[in-house]
Amino acid sequence: MRLRRTLRWCCHAESGVQLVEFAVVLPLLVVFVYGIFDFGNAFNLKQKLANAVRDGARSGADLPSGDTLVQTSGPGGSIPAANLIMQAVDASLIASQMNDCGLATVAGVQTPGTLIWEYDATGGSCTAANELKLTINRGFLYKATINSNLVDVLATQVTITYPYAWRFNRVITLVSPGSTYSGVVTITSTSTMVNAD
Repeated sequence: MRLRRTLRWCCHAESGVQLVEFAVVLPLLVVFVYGIFDFGNAFNLKQKLANAVRDGARSGADLPSGDTLVQTSGPGGSIPAANLIMQAVDASLIASQMNDCGLATVAGVQTPGTLIWEYDATGGSCTAANELKLTINRGFLYKATINSNLVDVLATQVTITYPYAWRFNRVITLVSPGSTYSGVVTITSTSTMVNAD
């Protein structure tokens, strides 16, 4: 009975109306602010991925175009050029304090008859359904106009697909209980650089 009288007084008093309005608006405000924060994290991740593939493409552009193997002074004598590019991408991911999903431990698979390698990493918090995928194309051709002539230009193209887990699902239920939001999406970034030789 006392609670009922208190609620009636709050609903008729001006301060009570402000309290009710605040209670209605607060969940919307929290969802809005959290959405901005989550989108900002996704955008930041996209920038880090762009830097990583740019480092990989730059590394590949400096390697000899026709060679699939690069001579080294270490044991083994030579390693696949794609592995050097993968190592450059992995180093950039680690320097950005990102989960590399165990990329450095994955062996690349070359598409037969091409200069395309794929690395599928599922270590760390990455799973087979949400894997990091790195594709390196050492023989990427694109058209360019040079001295009024349309020519094929040989380049290295590096593409990464990275899983991003949205945190927005945690707060959307404040506005609409029982609703869900996609848990994981993939963010893709590509960089292409002309081979130096």
